[in-house]
Amino acid sequence: MAQPPNIVILVAKADPGTKSKGVSLLIVETGDLPGYSVGRRLKKIGMKRNDTAELAFADMRLAQTALLGMDEGQGFYQLMKQLPWERLILGYIALGASQCALRVTLEYVRERRAFGRRVMDFQNTRFKLAEAATRIELLGAFLDRCLADLEAGRLTPEGAAMAKWWGSQTQCDIADECLQLHGGYGHMSEYLISELYTDARVQKIYGGTNEIMKDVIARSLDID
Repeated sequence: MAQPPNIVILVAKADPGTKSKGVSLLIVETGDLPGYSVGRRLKKIGMKRNDTAELAFADMRLAQTALLGMDEGQGFYQLMKQLPWERLILGYIALGASQCALRVTLEYVRERRAFGRRVMDFQNTRFKLAEAATRIELLGAFLDRCLADLEAGRLTPEGAAMAKWWGSQTQCDIADECLQLHGGYGHMSEYLISELYTDARVQKIYGGTNEIMKDVIARSLDID
């Protein structure tokens, strides 16, 4: 079990009636802070190496210095400003996970034999691996272009959305195909591909669901 965090960034709404303008970001140094507690750990189908838990705040008080930024009510805009960077990071996570899935699958099919042949020697296996390798190369090239755009200050919301949704979709597809090439062993937790498979699914959800990403892209195309 992971240790509770020493610092938490809290998204807080001071005035519900002000909508987005009432949101502020607060830096909470937990320690022995009165009113702060960590609740039950949540059980997930994937990303089990990362702890996810309920946090409770009961009459917790913070000093003015806990405010992240110069002014209150800027939290929503601070979060929105970081979205392109966050979505690009998720794209790169997808790239790394896809590369890992391909690597462990190559190791497996080179060693595993079926019907007197290496699994690697079957045409279907070779075609699936060729498709995965090509998709990984294309994803990497696109992400690197997005990173260059980000550093130059010209990464658009739709560009970041493309990186996030296409990266996560590629990750899920490759994890699925690579697990299939492992056969029944792919369903065993002792094989890394099973963890890569279950970890991949949430990538299409957090950071903005892939459906929202497609809507962001569609709006940039002026589609009603």
